[in-house]
Amino acid sequence: MELGNQILDILNDCESYFKQLKETERNQILIDFPAVSEQQQFEEIQVPNTQTNLQIEMPEKPSQSSVISDLSKYSTLSEFDNAINQCTKCVLCESRNKFVFGAGNPNADLMLVGEAPGADEDKNGVPFVGRSGKLLDKILAAIDISREDVFIANILKCRPPENRDPLASEVDKCEPYLKRQIELINPKVILALGRIAGQTLLRTKDSLTKLRQKEHNYHGKILMVTYHPAALLRNPNWKRPTWEDVQKVKKIYEGLK
Repeated sequence: MELGNQILDILNDCESYFKQLKETERNQILIDFPAVSEQQQFEEIQVPNTQTNLQIEMPEKPSQSSVISDLSKYSTLSEFDNAINQCTKCVLCESRNKFVFGAGNPNADLMLVGEAPGADEDKNGVPFVGRSGKLLDKILAAIDISREDVFIANILKCRPPENRDPLASEVDKCEPYLKRQIELINPKVILALGRIAGQTLLRTKDSLTKLRQKEHNYHGKILMVTYHPAALLRNPNWKRPTWEDVQKVKKIYEGLK
């Protein structure tokens, strides 16, 4: 009977210990069991018929969102892509088909940044494909730049449902990925495509018209803002001002090369 009570005490100690373990996230378990005499080991143990609802909660395995908190340790884009492409930091991971990391020249002097992937991007895992992507290729070709010369990415790496605007909470979780991409690529010029991309990067509520009027500084990089290609498909009248914007970008880009 005494040994039975000892076992119950041990089980209760285990329950308390594992609860404490979950709080402190320790990985090593050290339990000192009370000594049991050789005679007691061979005696029949009668455990009292007492119902004990013992639930031992093991600490949860760290999610990827906590594992990838130190982004500075990734020194190449491919390594960084492999580290984050299963991200579960926000609810967009539940509806995405593919994580859209970005694509292009890892040493590009010009980087293009949009707001978020659309349906075609979500399907293919590549930024700016479909109709808007083809139009972007034509815009670049007009200033003698190819897609292979630049790096293209979005602020969000997963598509928002129905292509809605990114939520502030989603930007907070995803923008550090973009910042690390910019650090690794180290472009001379960044072209923000669309009002939301420009406002988000520059932390401003200024209109697209005002953002387009001048060069901006983004962490030491020259940043320009123009219309999103998808907007040009809806309103062809914006193609002319977009042409003027990319001409300015080309002049800055070539002047820095």
